[in-house]
Amino acid sequence: MKNVYITKTGHFLPNDPVSNDEMEKRLGMIDDQPSRARRIVLRNNGIKERYYAVDNNGNITHNNAQLTSEAIKSLCDSGFSENEIELLSCGTSTPDNLLPSHASMVHGLLDTKGSIELNTASGVCCSGMSALKYGFLSVRSESTKNAVCTGTERVSTWMQSIKFDKEVESLKSLEEQPIIGFKKDFLRWMLSDGGGAFLLENEPKGENPLRIDWMQAYSYAHELEACMYAGGDKNEDGSLKPWSEYEPEEWLSESVFSLKQDVKVLDKHIIQKGVSSLKDAINKNNFDINEVDYFLPHLSSFYFESKLYDELENQNVNIPKEKWFTNLANVGNVGSASIYLMINELKNSGKLKFGDKILVIVPESGRFSYFHILFTVC
Repeated sequence: MKNVYITKTGHFLPNDPVSNDEMEKRLGMIDDQPSRARRIVLRNNGIKERYYAVDNNGNITHNNAQLTSEAIKSLCDSGFSENEIELLSCGTSTPDNLLPSHASMVHGLLDTKGSIELNTASGVCCSGMSALKYGFLSVRSESTKNAVCTGTERVSTWMQSIKFDKEVESLKSLEEQPIIGFKKDFLRWMLSDGGGAFLLENEPKGENPLRIDWMQAYSYAHELEACMYAGGDKNEDGSLKPWSEYEPEEWLSESVFSLKQDVKVLDKHIIQKGVSSLKDAINKNNFDINEVDYFLPHLSSFYFESKLYDELENQNVNIPKEKWFTNLANVGNVGSASIYLMINELKNSGKLKFGDKILVIVPESGRFSYFHILFTVC
């Protein structure tokens, strides 16, 4: 079977960076009141800047498919064009439509002269890595000579204050405080927009091509309830009631389509399961952790940085802090796009040298899934 290399990386971040002080102006205040959660969340997550596909007046500048097509276009130059794409594999948590698929909508924006193979991966942060694995297996098995894989998010429009107006009205009518639950407000200050794209080929072309040595995926849905979800809400027993079982007026009055996160479940499981699955991936692939030159953890927040470090040590997977690399503070948490943006920045940093080993961990709190990947610079 063929080796597979990431020969090009690209990205797209919409509009100008948004500072912490500008966030509430851009997303809007719910019930014209400053968020009680915002300051606490920002203090813990350590993010200084992020990007939104929304302008200063609240106007939408890009949908998700457009963000994705722009990231793909950043791969293209005299050595590779959109018309040469054989497989397009796209992952996202926030597609523009229920149907058609995200990859179909992206393909419609590209300048390809003929039919190409498509794959859409859904989920949360791991959706971008599922898209990557599909492309990896296609090129490795020689089904295609190349694949373009993407991870993108356009979450800002889900978080605009106007989306919660009906819920606030409902709370007021019940003579309750018009404050949305922390599980919803929390994520308004955590997530942002953008995208990344990789070109996968079966030869090590270009500068610092990254060979994909292995990819291991894990799910703990058989053990754990949902932690991050949208298009429904939790029942008392932890199961999810889907949007299609609500009355249409409840979609607005209860913000059924908003993103939510059960932070208690998150804190209890996300690190421990991530490290135990990483340890299993290392053992399965007979990899010596001391060979790691760069460790790229997808952190949703710097709140988890010390917790991850301590749990790695606790499970004897010791990775010195000087080997860690992240751009969370300046790019933000972009969900499925985050690891694409990290790898793109590292690959173009001038730091990499031949033979460097890059270990990646991507956790997903949806129902606790993980991807662990090893790259070698060739």
